[in-house]
This record gives sequence, structure tokens and C-alpha cells, in this order.
Amino acid sequence: MSLITAPPLPLLFLLMIPGIYGQYVGGQWGVIYSPSHICALQGSTVTMSCTFTYPYGYQIKKVFWTKTNVKNSDEEFPALSEDPEYSQRLQYLGDKQQRCTIRLSHVTQKDSRMYYFRFTTDKPDKKWIGISGVTLTVTDLQVEAPERVTEGHNVSLTCKSSCTLTDRATFIWYRNSQPLTERRDRNNQLLLQSVRREDAGRYSCALHGHSYISPAAHLSVTYPPRNVSVSITGSGVIVEGDSVTLVCSSDSNPPALNFSWFKENQSSAVGSGQSFSALQSGRFYCEAHNQHGSQRSDSVTVTVKGPLVILHISVGVICGAAVIITMLIWRSRMKKRKNTLETQVRKMSFVINSLINK
Repeated sequence: MSLITAPPLPLLFLLMIPGIYGQYVGGQWGVIYSPSHICALQGSTVTMSCTFTYPYGYQIKKVFWTKTNVKNSDEEFPALSEDPEYSQRLQYLGDKQQRCTIRLSHVTQKDSRMYYFRFTTDKPDKKWIGISGVTLTVTDLQVEAPERVTEGHNVSLTCKSSCTLTDRATFIWYRNSQPLTERRDRNNQLLLQSVRREDAGRYSCALHGHSYISPAAHLSVTYPPRNVSVSITGSGVIVEGDSVTLVCSSDSNPPALNFSWFKENQSSAVGSGQSFSALQSGRFYCEAHNQHGSQRSDSVTVTVKGPLVILHISVGVICGAAVIITMLIWRSRMKKRKNTLETQVRKMSFVINSLINK
């Protein structure tokens, strides 16, 4: 019968201290990354997590992350913490026992690559690198949308990334740099139903809690002519032989290119083009057309005055002039009579004075 001798108390104590003799007695060399693939938004902060194990009897001396699995001239892997592109953005959250998590902030697409955890022990020839690594992909956001949609139709816009984001994301949408507060959800699509003209604009997307906003995509809403109107030069009253210009305007997308002119109570068009010269009296209106439809304007009235109007005006002018001339002649004659009477009075006064003096 053999006796089993219990180990000394100091040895039991050492076996219970992780990091000095391994995660557990008899552990294997290894690094486990979780997750092994990370998709992160540009400008965000990324956490790369892992745990490591090693056999009994080794003490951990150095732990670090590297971006290459190729050794340098010193037969070692370059540490991220010593790389100027990473040193100010990197924070080690692990320990020298089993956790090897790091946090990398303000990531850019240049940071997209594989990263590896490396640890060394007190035995110069006993070092380990987790060769499976973590794959980091840094993505931006792009709005995928049709260039144009017809008024009244439905349209879907998608906030796309080059990879599936690791963190659960809430999407925010913007139109013309203003947030669409009613559109905040976990779906990366924006559905616009029964599109109106007011829905046209520049759309961009972002993730809630992140400052990065995607480049904007322009959505154009096409619609038939609206608010068609006719403007007229002057009062619309002209003399026979002259003309008046009518101009047709409308609000449409794309702009109306075809215009037709009509005279009320006539079925066929009397003219075409955005402007029209009216020579006759009547009520005229225009129709504006694009590929989505047409609309007519209200009618405007054109009045043509004939030669009789000119005759009346001429007779009136002549009569007025005759009256003025008659009055001037009468006044002149009255003035002459007055002068003659004054002369006769002076002569009589002279005769009387002569008789008295005798």
C-alpha cells in the first residue's frame, strides 16, 4: 500500500496564482480571439478582445499587439504601442494573466488589416503569437438611391457599408443636412411612400452615437406641370394692326418644353412656344407639357380697338382745338374794341378841353 503525500503549502499557493504558472496547470499555448472579424465605422472606437493560455511553469514577461506576423531585424514582431500611427490611439485593457483586450480609437480605412496578440515568457525561446489574428475592416457609409422618382410613387434609399457592422446600429437619416427625426430605426433602409415634390433633396445617413455622416445622394422628384399661368405685356388693349405678347410659365420637373396656345371656343391650337403674339380680340390660354403630363392656364383677355376709336379720338381733339381758337379770336376782337373805345374817349376829352379854354 503506497502513501500519497500532499504537496507543501507554498506549492499549493503558487498553483493557485494565474499568470505565474499559467492560466491553469498543464495549459496549452494559444490565443483565442472573440470575435475574429470586426466591421467598424470610420471614426469609431474598436475593441479587439482575446484570451491567451500557456503551459505550467512559465512566467509572462511581455504582452503586446502587432499588425504583422513577420518578424523584424531583431527577430521580433513590432508592437503597435511603439508605432507612431497607433500609439496615441491604442489602450491595452488586458493583463498578464489571460486577458489581452485592446481598444483602438478614431479608426480609418487605413487601419483595415489583421492584428495579432503576442506574449513572451521568462524563457527566451518560449514565445507565442496568436497567428489566426483579428481581421478589422473599417467602412464608410454610402447612400444608395435612384437619381429620380416620379411624384406619387414609392422609393427606397439604403445606407450601405462595405461590411456588416459588428455593433448593433441605429441609423439616422438626413435631408439637406437636417435630421429626419421620425426616421430613426435599426433598419438601414429609408422608405418614402407616395413621394411628394417636397421630398426632393440631398439625403445622407449616419449611425446614432457616431459623428460620421455619409456623403449625400441627390434624389430628384419628377412631376407634371403645375401652377401654369399667362403673363401679358401692358393692359391687353391694343390698336388694330399692333400685337401683344403673351408668355406661358409653369412649375414642373423636368421643365416643360412644349407649350400650346388656344383661343376659347376653338378646338385647334392657334400657336406654340412659350410666348405668343396675339393680333385679335379674344380670351387666350396656354397648355404646358412634359413627359409626365400637362396642365392649362386660366384665360386672359386681349382687346383690339379698331380705326373708329382713332376717329373718335381725332374728332374730339379737333373740336377741342376749334373751341380754343374761337375763344382766342373772340378775346382778340374784344380787346380791339376796347382799344378803339378808349381812343374815341380821349379825342372827345381833347375837344371839350379846347372849347373851355377859349
